[in-house]
Amino acid sequence: MKTPLSVYSWEQSRAIIDIGSNTVRLVVYGGPPRAPVTLLNEKVTAKLGKHVAETGKLSGKAVAGVLAALARYKALIDLAGVPRVDVVATAAARDASNGAAFLEKVREIGFAPRLLSGVEEAETSATGVLGAFPDAAGIVGDLGGGSLELVDVAQGGSSHGVSLPLGSLRLPALRAKGDRVFVREIGRMLGKADWVAEPGVDLYLVGGSMRALARAMMVRLDWPLEDTHGFALDAGGALKLARLLARRGPGPHPIDGVSSSRLAAIPDAAALLAVLLQRLQPGRVVFSSWGLREGVLFGSLSAEVQRQDTLLAGVMAFVGPMAVDTAMVDAAAAWMADVVPMANTPLGRAAVALCLAAGRVEPNLRRNLPGDWGLAKRWVGVDNAGRAVLAAALRGSVGKGHGAEPWARLASPVMLEQARGLGLAARLCRRMSAASSAVIAATRLEMDGGILRLSSTVPQLVGDGSSRDLKELAQHLGLTAG
Repeated sequence: MKTPLSVYSWEQSRAIIDIGSNTVRLVVYGGPPRAPVTLLNEKVTAKLGKHVAETGKLSGKAVAGVLAALARYKALIDLAGVPRVDVVATAAARDASNGAAFLEKVREIGFAPRLLSGVEEAETSATGVLGAFPDAAGIVGDLGGGSLELVDVAQGGSSHGVSLPLGSLRLPALRAKGDRVFVREIGRMLGKADWVAEPGVDLYLVGGSMRALARAMMVRLDWPLEDTHGFALDAGGALKLARLLARRGPGPHPIDGVSSSRLAAIPDAAALLAVLLQRLQPGRVVFSSWGLREGVLFGSLSAEVQRQDTLLAGVMAFVGPMAVDTAMVDAAAAWMADVVPMANTPLGRAAVALCLAAGRVEPNLRRNLPGDWGLAKRWVGVDNAGRAVLAAALRGSVGKGHGAEPWARLASPVMLEQARGLGLAARLCRRMSAASSAVIAATRLEMDGGILRLSSTVPQLVGDGSSRDLKELAQHLGLTAG
């Protein structure tokens, strides 16, 4: 019998090569289609668009560097046996007078590059944002090296996409003309494109320079998270920070996880964001790590797969190697749902899955799981408050812990209390049943008036440890253990 291929194997993977104005990047994705995992992420900072902005042509040096990188990518992909490769080219190749000749050389390497128009680039980035935030409604702004794409998103679709020559490689020259000219030129470009926005909506920001800006904002705020995906601020707070970070003078201090080139781009990205906030008048800013490349992936999925919950798909793939499967999570969630209604939600089920998996981790490593799995792990399809729920549930499932909870500022006290109750219930379920679906089915968690009790068709299942857990859960819920 042939052994089934792992979803994380090269044979089950898919590669996206993004030939951008600033970088040329290869990303190989594996894992579940709805929640892809990065198996390889490699880039070359070629700055193809820099010479285009100055002369209208791709420089020979930049082209040589890109072709060398692409030759390496081709050899790597062929040897690894990656079955599907998509190559997309954006503003630099689109705007350069010698862009067509460059793409012909890419074809000679063995790739089939697809040159995206400005509208296609905007819509593809928007598709990536919709993959990460299915209910997204507002504006997507994707800042690349050569251009800024703006597009409306609502009800799972995008419209009114435009591409403006405001990429990160073009901003320094524009800012050098003075702040008044900078603001006026951006306004002129928006007016020429006939692009206006409905005030008060969300502005979703995509691109490496915007992620670097988000990290700088998070450092300023002493934010409890490091992952910029899903980081959100009200427009007023974002404008205040953007103006602060846009100031001329010494560049920002080094930031962990931000390269020197991205660090240098932060003031210009902040200046652009400040103008966009004033012109577009959004109600909130949300940063997304999903954009163009993820849009290519998500756009190719069937409607059925697209409808899957991203967070739950990612969590189940993560806990699978720890012998936690869907049947087990279904059983545990149903077992506690009458007492902890949150368990019936996708976020609650994801928390249940992680709490069950925590029991498979060495006891001396469990204390760090709320931070490692709840806050630091890259999850898609969850916001700041959702991350806090995961962390609080994990804290309840692995013990009281010590010190302040860094996630307390991310969600309401009521939500965090509910999450802790879920974690306590998951710990009780895990200890009582050894996380076995069959054992879970033999017991019931019941609430009758002010009494919380654990009944079982096999009374011997309820031991001292389970009794202590039941008492702690009842106390948390304001009930009496029966």
